[in-house]
Amino acid sequence: MDTLTVIREFLVDRLEIDPARIQPEATLEELQIDSLMLVELIFECEEKYNVVFERDVRSPKNIGELVSIVDEFVVEAQKAKQA
Repeated sequence: MDTLTVIREFLVDRLEIDPARIQPEATLEELQIDSLMLVELIFECEEKYNVVFERDVRSPKNIGELVSIVDEFVVEAQKAKQA
């Protein structure tokens, strides 16, 4: 399952957001994702991908940035497992 789909399913389930609104260019503000919800979303991604995110990660402005951050951590975790 790709990262955008994981994020979309989480937000639809938790915030009942119309899935069509959850696009890479959608800002967290316009989707009403506050800092607490962002933390919950990061925990969800950690669980789905079996990775641990650094706590000093930059704060994304939109869904596309969030997807990129999650994907970067997943790639790094896969590289670490192979080493």
